[in-house]
Amino acid sequence: MGKRKIKRTEEREFAFKMLYACEFNQDPFNIQIERLDMASQEKATPYVRRIISIYETSKEEFDKLIKDKLENWDLKRVAIIDKVILRMAITEIFHFEDIPPEVSINEAIELAKKYSTAGSGKFINGLLDAIYRKYKQKKSSKIKKEGISAD
Repeated sequence: MGKRKIKRTEEREFAFKMLYACEFNQDPFNIQIERLDMASQEKATPYVRRIISIYETSKEEFDKLIKDKLENWDLKRVAIIDKVILRMAITEIFHFEDIPPEVSINEAIELAKKYSTAGSGKFINGLLDAIYRKYKQKKSSKIKKEGISAD
């Protein structure tokens, strides 16, 4: 009997749990993985390791993007769970071209519905939609500026 292939949604949820734990424990991800049982260690797929690596190195940059889109709200008031979900989705949108941004946004909404407050899904949807629209606009401008056809 071979190993079961882990679905991307499960990988995403595992990455979320690890990143959330990292918010409260300053040990690096690889140390935290070593503490897990073998079944959990197997969930640390290349996708999980990549998203966590990018997330960890880009966290401040992502927080600036989130802060820029918050209206009448301070980043410090955003729940840690919501920040982790937002940063993960931004990581996928900016660094995983094989994942459609709409999928990343929908998966973030589902994580919020499952792990955060009743209003978090709408909150996350609104912020990610605004961040993605701005990102798409910049990307489109860059393509036009460089004379590259978008077709």
